[in-house]
Amino acid sequence: MVPPSFAEFCDRRAEKLDLKMAIRSVAADRFTVEVSGQPDLVDAFEMACSLGPLDCLVLDYERTRLHSISNGEQER
Repeated sequence: MVPPSFAEFCDRRAEKLDLKMAIRSVAADRFTVEVSGQPDLVDAFEMACSLGPLDCLVLDYERTRLHSISNGEQER
């Protein structure tokens, strides 16, 4: 089960990194978000989420490029 604290953690990290984030799905074994912003900051978000908060264990993650936009790349 994905703890509620993970969603809060992701939201706070996205805000700190000035990224746009939208939760796309939450399931017992999966949490999917769409993040857009500067590519280096998206990288930082990915790293922060892979480490996660103390009460969450991230076993695997997948990153998919959705498309490029003029002011940066949008990734999920």
